[in-house]
Amino acid sequence: MRPTTLVFPIDEHNRILLGCKKRGFGQGKYNGFGGKIEPGETFRQCAVRELYEESGLVANPQDLECVALFDFQFPFDETLTHISYTYVVRTFTGDVKETDEMESRWIPIDEIPYEHMWSGDREWIPQLLKGDKLVGIIAFDRDNSGVDLMKLNIVDEVMESELVARIDAYIEENTEDL
Repeated sequence: MRPTTLVFPIDEHNRILLGCKKRGFGQGKYNGFGGKIEPGETFRQCAVRELYEESGLVANPQDLECVALFDFQFPFDETLTHISYTYVVRTFTGDVKETDEMESRWIPIDEIPYEHMWSGDREWIPQLLKGDKLVGIIAFDRDNSGVDLMKLNIVDEVMESELVARIDAYIEENTEDL
C-alpha cells in the first residue's frame, strides 16, 4: 500500500483548481494534485511538493486543511492500492502553470466536471466542499475505474499520523460498522 496525498486549492472566488492528467494512470481525468511520499517526507511535505510540481502553486504545510483520509483499493491490481490524506488549501502563492503531467484550470464549484473525473468523486468531493471531514474506503471494480464499494464516515476531525499501521487501524475503526 502506497502512502499518497491529494490537494484541492480553492481561491478567493470560490473556484477549485483541478488538473487534467496528461499521461499515465488516470490520463484524461480531472483531479486534485498529489502523489507518492518520497523517503523522509511527511504527508504534508509531500502535499506541498506535489502541488508545486504539478500546478506551480506554493503552499505552506501548516496552511493545509486535512479534510479526508481514504483507502483507495484496487483489488484487481494491488499495485494501484494506496492510502491518501486529502487536503484543501486556501492560502498559496505563485502562478498556475501547465506541466508535463497536468493541465490545470480554475473551475467554479458548481461546474466541477465530474463526468471527466474518477468514479466516486461526485459522492465525496461535494461532501468535502460543504465542510464535512471524511474517513473511508473506496474500492474499484475490475476495470480499475468504476467503484465497487464506497464506505464513507463523517468525522469531527481527521486523525493525522505518519505511521501507516496506525492509519490503517484508524480507517478500519471508522468504517467497520458501515
